[in-house]
Amino acid sequence: MQFFSKLALLAAAISHIALVVSAPTPVELVERANLKLRGASITTGNGRLFTIDGKTQYFAGTNTWWLGHLFSNADVDAAVSQIAATGYKVVRVWGFGTTNDPAGTPYDVYYQILNSTGQYFNYNPNNGIARLDYAISAAAKYGIKIILVLNNNYNDLGGINTYSNVYGGTHNDFYTNTAAQAAYKNYIKFIVNRYKASTTIFSWELMNEPRCSGCASSIITKWASDTSAYIKSLDARHLVSLGDEGWLTSTSSYLPNYEQSYAYTGYEGVDFEKNLAIPTIDYGTVHLYANQWGYNYTWGNTWIAQHNAVGKKLCKPVVLEEYAVPDGEDRVGIMGPWQDTVVRKTSIAGDMMWQFGTQFPSGAQPLDNYAVYYNTSDLQTLGNAHAKVMAAKAAVATL
Repeated sequence: MQFFSKLALLAAAISHIALVVSAPTPVELVERANLKLRGASITTGNGRLFTIDGKTQYFAGTNTWWLGHLFSNADVDAAVSQIAATGYKVVRVWGFGTTNDPAGTPYDVYYQILNSTGQYFNYNPNNGIARLDYAISAAAKYGIKIILVLNNNYNDLGGINTYSNVYGGTHNDFYTNTAAQAAYKNYIKFIVNRYKASTTIFSWELMNEPRCSGCASSIITKWASDTSAYIKSLDARHLVSLGDEGWLTSTSSYLPNYEQSYAYTGYEGVDFEKNLAIPTIDYGTVHLYANQWGYNYTWGNTWIAQHNAVGKKLCKPVVLEEYAVPDGEDRVGIMGPWQDTVVRKTSIAGDMMWQFGTQFPSGAQPLDNYAVYYNTSDLQTLGNAHAKVMAAKAAVATL
């Protein structure tokens, strides 16, 4: 999802300090004791499902893009404990944070600087990669897995735009810009090597909602193939996903009645089926924002079923990775049927509502109007109760 609201992390002001030369101890050394106690293991694919810590299962999860961008350890600890109490198994976290100008950046935590002088990683313990280290370690304590997203289609927290600002070209040129791709892969290497021993990582995700509007889908398919293969060369054990919204094309035989509407035109330059067929993409991702895309809410059930059909055809897991309804709508009445479709009518391996909401001890406010807050009746139904149903679902994929 595109994050529309401006970050307003209400923490103590922290000045931007020059980068230090050497990295701190990798996060796997911090979390090792917890992992041994819990018998954790690296998540793997098992047909159309996942094996998480040795158990093949369906799961419910949530999105917490902000987890590694919080200043306060207490904020991280409070959020992770509440996520675990809700019954969520997997969270999705932004593993990117790039700025071209640290002194003028509108966000306070960043992991990378790109500018005319070069590419630098931020090891400042107050506002650099140590914040992501802490988030991963906190999740490990509760046995929660993290989908770590490596770039953003949008400008928020420094996405494609920060590469284009330095290496030239348009947004769409990013996927074929040799210099931009070299820098992007160097960042991937930095992140993957830092955390590849961690069993807390569920998967590496190439980008949040990659789009190449008006492009041939072959551009993103080739980019996804090349980039996922590169990640596998660094870390053959962890899963890799694309992070796309799941755009379909009108040529598919399982798409009656919707062939000419937005989600099926291929306008965004993404072909879900072709991308899922890439050998080094381990599972498919689907997002669902019916109201934003011009569809009625009941269409969401069709969208879910169509992607389930692709997963069945290719025998790979599919995760409904983002789905949401804005505050003020009947969330239970709208998203409840989507969840019922996932549970009773498909073999979708997991679903992850956008996004988890909580009142942070520090007063930080990184949330948007899609957040579903802890300990509310909506989350009790769509979070706690649904997580129990998904966890109890028999681990077979026949639908």
